[in-house]
Amino acid sequence: MSTSEQAAIGKLNTNAASNGTLFKLVIFSLSLGIVPLTSYYGSLHYLWNGNSTFAAITAIVAANIVLIAYIILSILEDKQSSQSPTRISAQALESKKER
Repeated sequence: MSTSEQAAIGKLNTNAASNGTLFKLVIFSLSLGIVPLTSYYGSLHYLWNGNSTFAAITAIVAANIVLIAYIILSILEDKQSSQSPTRISAQALESKKER
C-alpha cells in the first residue's frame, strides 16, 4: 500500500468520524426505545381509548418507521462515502502523473 493510498484512507476515516456517524447511531438507538413506548401509551390513553391491541400495533408501526428511517439514512450516507473515494483516488493518480 503506497503512502498516497494510506493518506486517502486516513482522510476517509476522518470524514466518517466528522460526519457524526456515532451521533446518528445514538440518536436512532434512543428513538428506537422512546418512540414506540411513547406512541403506545399515548395512543392507548388518547387515541384508542384503552384498546391495548391497537396501541401495540401503533407502537410496532412507530418502531418500524424509526428502523426504515435509519436504513434510508445509512444507504444515503453510504452512497455519499462511495462517491468520495473515487475523487480522492483520482486526485492521487493526478499527483502521481505530475511527478
